[in-house]
Amino acid sequence: MDQPVSKVDADYVFYELTRSICPQCRRVIDAKVLLRDNKVYMRKRCPDCGPFEALVYGDAEAYISLARYNKPGTIPLAFNAPIAEGCPYDCGLCADHQQHACVGIIEVNSTCDMNCPLCFASAAPGFNLTLEEVEQILDDFVRTEGNPEVVQFSGGEPTVHPQIVEFVRAATRRGIPFVMINTNGKRIARDDRFLDELAEVRPSLYFQFDGFERETYRIIRGEPDILEEKLRALDRLASRDLHVTLVPAIERGVNEHEVGRIIDFAIHHPAVRGINFQPAFHAGRHIPHDPLQRVTIPDVQRWIEAQTAGMFRQSDFVPVPCCFPTCNAVTYAFIDAGKVTPLSRLVNVHDYLDYITNRAMPDFSLDIKHALEGLWSSSSVAGSDKSAEQMRLSCQACGLPEASTIGALADRMIMIMLQDFMDPWTFNQKNLMKCCKEFLLPGGRQVPFCAYNSVGYREQARAQLEALEPARRRARASGQRFEPQAVRFQLVRPGEAGRR
Repeated sequence: MDQPVSKVDADYVFYELTRSICPQCRRVIDAKVLLRDNKVYMRKRCPDCGPFEALVYGDAEAYISLARYNKPGTIPLAFNAPIAEGCPYDCGLCADHQQHACVGIIEVNSTCDMNCPLCFASAAPGFNLTLEEVEQILDDFVRTEGNPEVVQFSGGEPTVHPQIVEFVRAATRRGIPFVMINTNGKRIARDDRFLDELAEVRPSLYFQFDGFERETYRIIRGEPDILEEKLRALDRLASRDLHVTLVPAIERGVNEHEVGRIIDFAIHHPAVRGINFQPAFHAGRHIPHDPLQRVTIPDVQRWIEAQTAGMFRQSDFVPVPCCFPTCNAVTYAFIDAGKVTPLSRLVNVHDYLDYITNRAMPDFSLDIKHALEGLWSSSSVAGSDKSAEQMRLSCQACGLPEASTIGALADRMIMIMLQDFMDPWTFNQKNLMKCCKEFLLPGGRQVPFCAYNSVGYREQARAQLEALEPARRRARASGQRFEPQAVRFQLVRPGEAGRR
């Protein structure tokens, strides 16, 4: 007699269903979020390209518990795209989007003076926006935000654009308090006149810095000997009291062992006010990778704790509530006489930013809660007077040593942020709908970061912007005004896989 066959359990927990895209043809498809061995995976199947699976988050227990940090979204003053085909095809922002733009990103060019193997923008010669285009973009940003807080000029390499300083001035004239330039530092290291101009307009610098080893820079940037130039640029910025956030891209098997040394360097360098560790995401131009071995935020947290001997612990990092809580985590620390004290050990940040179980805050705590919300926001700028004032309010009763001025307090703070962007393997529509970092385009469209780099928006925008370059050159040569033209999108619809 045949023995009965026993049923077996799956080796995972089915946690949720969402929408994603096929990593090959970018068709929108269903995706399952699975919990297995205390990690979070995404599994999906494209009818044309087959099945895919990728690691999403390296700590399933934390992933589930972080929902309490999901802050209600803030609605922008205006939306720029109708709801027609559904997310993610209507970005612009459409009225289905659940958050305003904390950070607006303007790619002023596609040209770069490097050719990095890891480059989500696939930087290459193509277009250079005019001042008229950038001013129109900024005006649209003001129209939708009222009082936008942060604009970041990016590229390509934005410092090679001949009008980059004028762009900074244009943003400042519109009352945007925090203007950032995303840079590899090469021009800063070499160009005295440019350094003088930066000292005059005083942007914050978002500074590419992946570690200290030649092999790190050979693999990630294609230039093994670039470190000396980066260090020279940082020293020159410090000489002008200009402030920097270091931005290391962390790739498994390449530079994960360098995170502790980067933190130590940041604490002691006079120009550095923060670090934004970014797990390498594989959109645009990227090196070969295994999607099941991606670097995730919990991985970086564990490496930080181990490599700083507990100076920073995993528990010091709190999710950023304005976006989806698993996308960002941040901590701040106060540095006094060589001692580093994370703010989360002085104030119970976790309780104040718990939006599900702790909705009723005592009146006397509202100032602290609002200050912490300002610090734990994507619009917080490392080393700014505003963040220093929020730090002071957060710690007014916790024994924080007094500083003579807010500026002096800013000099004794450091911010460490972890930012995990989604790529075509990990793209999650639920997260996208609360994204607060938007690419700003001529004509008013605002496209969430992970949609712009994964779904097909970048390719369409770049083709249109490149097509306008001859007209831009003619306008520059004749001294005439260049009339900006709106970027328009016609993305692949469901069932049209592979036709982009």
